[in-house]
Amino acid sequence: MSEAIKLHVKKGDKVVVLSGKDKGKQGKIIEALPKKGKVVIEGVNKVKRHTKPSAKAPQGGIMVKEAPLASAKVMLVCPACDKPTRIKKTLLASGSYARACKKCGEIIDKDK
Repeated sequence: MSEAIKLHVKKGDKVVVLSGKDKGKQGKIIEALPKKGKVVIEGVNKVKRHTKPSAKAPQGGIMVKEAPLASAKVMLVCPACDKPTRIKKTLLASGSYARACKKCGEIIDKDK
């Protein structure tokens, strides 16, 4: 996959996991990886990595960190109604588009 995929979520969005071992868990997106079509979510999909001692980790040992998760497995949680929702694009008076909640219609944020 060389081309970046347009993700439906952004860094900082609150999302809920739809499937897998962490189904139902909610968290904030730490990092979006559009070239891989994945997102890294705070406190979700934790994995253990055996690391050698280095400047970053002088002790080394087993480190626990969040691994990337397919963006299709997550759904945005609307900040207004606090429910998992799909996104619709809404045309603003200024002529630009914004992401809006499909359930309550509240504008989530403006696209650039």
